[in-house]
Amino acid sequence: MNKVLSVASECVPLIKTGGLADVAGALPAALAGCGVDMRTLIPGYPAVMAGIEGAHVIADLGDLFGGPATVRHAALGEQVVYVLDAPHLYDRPGTPYLAPDGHDWPDNPERFAALSWAAAQIGAQGIDGWTPEVLHLHDWQAGLAPVYLHQMGAAGHVGTLLTVHNIAFQGIAPADRLDALRLPRSWYNPGGLEYYGRISALKAGLVWADKISTVSPTYAAELMTPEFGLGLEGVLRERQADLTGILNGIDLDAWLPPYTSPAGKAERTRALREDIGLPPSDGPLCIVVSRLTEQKGLDLLLEVLPTLLDAGGQLALLGSGDARLEAGYRDAAARYPGVVVRIGYDEVLAHDLIAGGDVILVPSRFEPCGLTQLYGLRYGTLPLVALTGGLADTVIPASPAGMAAGVATGFQFTPVTANCLRVALSRMCALWQSPTEWHRMMANAMAHPVGWDQSARTYAALYQTLKKVP
Repeated sequence: MNKVLSVASECVPLIKTGGLADVAGALPAALAGCGVDMRTLIPGYPAVMAGIEGAHVIADLGDLFGGPATVRHAALGEQVVYVLDAPHLYDRPGTPYLAPDGHDWPDNPERFAALSWAAAQIGAQGIDGWTPEVLHLHDWQAGLAPVYLHQMGAAGHVGTLLTVHNIAFQGIAPADRLDALRLPRSWYNPGGLEYYGRISALKAGLVWADKISTVSPTYAAELMTPEFGLGLEGVLRERQADLTGILNGIDLDAWLPPYTSPAGKAERTRALREDIGLPPSDGPLCIVVSRLTEQKGLDLLLEVLPTLLDAGGQLALLGSGDARLEAGYRDAAARYPGVVVRIGYDEVLAHDLIAGGDVILVPSRFEPCGLTQLYGLRYGTLPLVALTGGLADTVIPASPAGMAAGVATGFQFTPVTANCLRVALSRMCALWQSPTEWHRMMANAMAHPVGWDQSARTYAALYQTLKKVP
């Protein structure tokens, strides 16, 4: 059995700000059937500590970037979680990454260097009688672990896989923090830690990890281009032989439709309209469950919203983010009776929207994998998506060929412009007028595999290649 330590900055059910938490929470159970003993290391934020009450200390790490730190063992059902308890780094209000004023914590480099250091120590020395053979590192927050493993002389004993969930977040720190981050000055060069005059934890991971993965095959290819690589495309091209794209899956039990037929779906849509205050309509109810950012293309949707409404469609949006977009959508809700907006995040409402919506809109400018379109497929809530990243890999478009073959599961548009989105919305609303075709697409979508089975087997095979002889 492969022994793997998954290292992430968030993980359901303890702490979540986005899709990374869902992935980190789902992987251990998904991989158990593939002969993988995966355990998870996460920071001890207040919400995490509250969720593991009674968890016992299994390791003392001494002084860790400015204060004492221990590792606690917690069991969440069958899942083993190791919690890095370092109050000086994590016991504070706000989100895992942001202070209450909405700005990054100034010591974020040290906070997540500590997570990486703890992971490297567990890899080098084991913990409580268990020693991982592979460290599966998620995003920049765990990016320094391979560097620390090399410093500890343990890189020859434990394999490392770095998964890039979103390359836009790179863990940048000033070069004068090298000593504070326990990084060798001699490794600060263009082939190592240096990144345009600064330190990048993500670049460090890309350079020192044994293998690199990202969360869809298309995104893996996109990352090697200037448009999507965001300054790291050269590093990724150099590591191309070690780079692979593996699609995310979703938890099929957590996302289980309460209906199996178009009639059941229609009843949920009727109930949703009533619950959120939308008037009855003969048009499609479109939903958005997302961060409100330009990356997600939601400025484009705001621009073309009248096209949807004029065609009889409606919009229900749940999300938060950019203040201008929040204000724009609030204004749209005040102006149009067919628009309802909820600023914030509510897991129950998210499930209700996806169950009751007819179409889920994901017009992202880039999207490494995306989970909401997978939830949409599972519920027969047809995705309308941009042709990028994981959206391109998971949605079969209602093109003439797709419709003729009877395999379409949603709608795609490219390039990612307001006009192309407008055209896609018009085509979607036109197809809505053909219930037979629409219901066939719903059936296709609900039958489309969106779980972890195939991806779990791919990860398990990749871990096997990373095992090293001590």
